[in-house]
Amino acid sequence: MAAGIKFFAGSASQELAGNISEAYGKELGNLELAKFSDGEFQPRITETVRGQNVFLVQSTFPPTDNLFELLLLVDACKRASAAQIVVVIPYFGFARQDRKDNPRVAIGAKLIANLLEASGITRIMTMDLHSDQIQGFFDVPVDHLFASAIFIPYLEGLKVQNLTMASPDTGGTRRANAYAKHLDSELVICYKQRKKANVIESMSVIGEVEGRDIVLVDDIIDTAGTLTKAAEMMMDQGASSVRAICTHAVLSGPAYERIENSVLAELVVTDTIPQKQECDKITVLSTADLFAAVINKVHNFESISSHFIF
Repeated sequence: MAAGIKFFAGSASQELAGNISEAYGKELGNLELAKFSDGEFQPRITETVRGQNVFLVQSTFPPTDNLFELLLLVDACKRASAAQIVVVIPYFGFARQDRKDNPRVAIGAKLIANLLEASGITRIMTMDLHSDQIQGFFDVPVDHLFASAIFIPYLEGLKVQNLTMASPDTGGTRRANAYAKHLDSELVICYKQRKKANVIESMSVIGEVEGRDIVLVDDIIDTAGTLTKAAEMMMDQGASSVRAICTHAVLSGPAYERIENSVLAELVVTDTIPQKQECDKITVLSTADLFAAVINKVHNFESISSHFIF
């Protein structure tokens, strides 16, 4: 007899997990989170998972409690004899620490992969990793989904005449180029130099932007400094309009204020990270249907290739 399927949500992704399970046609499973006075916590699943395929939904954005809660949930499922334990991590935290780029630093993304595997996961499902190499940090199957499956239909629906894709930095050139090829549009690139993290020293643009409707493409928007400065530079050089698409809206520090006061016509993000506050310029697209469809294919041992635009 085939194993059943159950969904559970960590504290950080309650709304998204509920939407995924609803799109799949199941209800979220029940769990409790006990908290001690010193800040320690203990999640407890309050229904049987024996012999079940369990999908745990939790993005691992700060604080690190979100990551540790997920690890405890995996351990709980393993000790309760779940058949398969799949962690659905829409936003994979610490992904920017994917290599040793300075002396005496940790490779955080690899450490997180080790922790997840040690806890007992049998599979991981995530979206738009900061770098593709992170898939190789795991020795279990990784379903790496792309937000392009959501963003491209949205962009096509805008019916922009002079569409030009842009990367806010050279590191995102490959991603922006993939969008440009699929949408048959032009491509421009921003070149930036930093003195330290989140502080831009200088920026210039490579390519023609005058009279064009620019769409900046990125995977993570944190303080929004790079994105808003790139948008301003595009407008200064004669762009007709500038909007941005970004999968993971971390939006820390002065990000909301910068976006609200920027020249951006629109910032389109997904719901991999819940929004801290409202902003008229931010449009949030749901990832629930995409995750639910892929989960259905994985559960039934079917190919998921059709869900990848690029």
